[in-house]
Amino acid sequence: MSTPTRKHTALPKARILIEALPWLTRHHGKTVVIKFGGNAMVNEELKAAFAQDVVFLRHAGLKPVVVHGGGPQISAALDRHGIVSEFKAGLRVTTEDAMDVVRMVLAGQVQRELVGLLNQHGPLAVGLTGEDAHTITATRHQPEIDGELIDIGRVGEITEIDTGAIEALLADGRIPVVSSIARSQDDGHVYNVNADTAAAALAAALGAEILMVLTDVEGLYEDWPHSDEVISRLTATQLERLLPDLSSGMVPKMQGCLHAVRNGVSTARVIDGRVQHSILLEIFTDEGIGTMVVPDEKQGDQA
Repeated sequence: MSTPTRKHTALPKARILIEALPWLTRHHGKTVVIKFGGNAMVNEELKAAFAQDVVFLRHAGLKPVVVHGGGPQISAALDRHGIVSEFKAGLRVTTEDAMDVVRMVLAGQVQRELVGLLNQHGPLAVGLTGEDAHTITATRHQPEIDGELIDIGRVGEITEIDTGAIEALLADGRIPVVSSIARSQDDGHVYNVNADTAAAALAAALGAEILMVLTDVEGLYEDWPHSDEVISRLTATQLERLLPDLSSGMVPKMQGCLHAVRNGVSTARVIDGRVQHSILLEIFTDEGIGTMVVPDEKQGDQA
C-alpha cells in the first residue's frame, strides 16, 4: 500500500530553523548588548516584538542586556512640568529640576514598562540604573562649541563601568534592563548620559560579542541624502573616516559602535527598529539587515 503524498506546509518553517542553527551555535553563551530606542520605544506592536526577540535570545542560549534612554518620554514629561527642553551640541541641557524628571521617567516609567513586557514571558527581567552598584560612573560633560566649553548641566561623560551587578544577573539567567543614568564621580549627584554611549561602554566592559543599536533608519547610508543605499559592512577605520560627515543623530550611535569594536566587541550593528523582529533577522539569518561595524583585523572574516 503506497503512502499518500502530502504537502508538508511546515517544511519552510523547518528550513528557517535550520538556517538559524550555525548562528545559534556561534552565539551560544555570548553576551549581546541591545540599545533600545527610536520608534520601537513608542509603537506598541514594535515594543511587544522587541520583548519577544530579547526573550528569544535568552532562551536560545545568549545573554541579552538591554540599555535604554527615553528622549520622547522625557520631552513629554518636561512639558507637563513646565520645563523647557533645550538642546546644545545635540545634547539635552539638563538642569537640576530637569534631572529629577529625567530620573523619574527613565527609572520609573520607561524601564518599568520594558521590564513588564519582558516579564510577560517569565521571571526574567530586572531593572537597574547606572547608579546601582556603581554600574556607570560619570563626570560633568562640557561640549565645545566654536572653541568654547558650554555648560549643559547634569549631562555626564562616562569615566568608569562596574559590571559586577550585571554579570551577577546574567549568571542567574536574568535579563538586565539598564537606564542611562550615572552616579557622579565627584559630587554626590547623578547624571543623564547618552544611552548610545552607555550601551557601547557597557558592551566593551562586559566583553560582549555584539552591540546592537536600534534606530529609525535602515542603517548607515552610503551617500545620504543623494542615495538611500545602506552600507552593510565597514571596518573601524572606514567608519572613523565617515564620522565627520554624519548627521548629528547618527554620530553618538556610530561613535558608540566604533568604541565597542575598538575595545573588544566582535561586531557592532545599527539596525532598523521599525522592522518587527529586526533583532532576530540580524542575528539568526544569513541576510542580516542594517550596518555592521567590525574591528580592522577582522576585515577578511565572516561575522
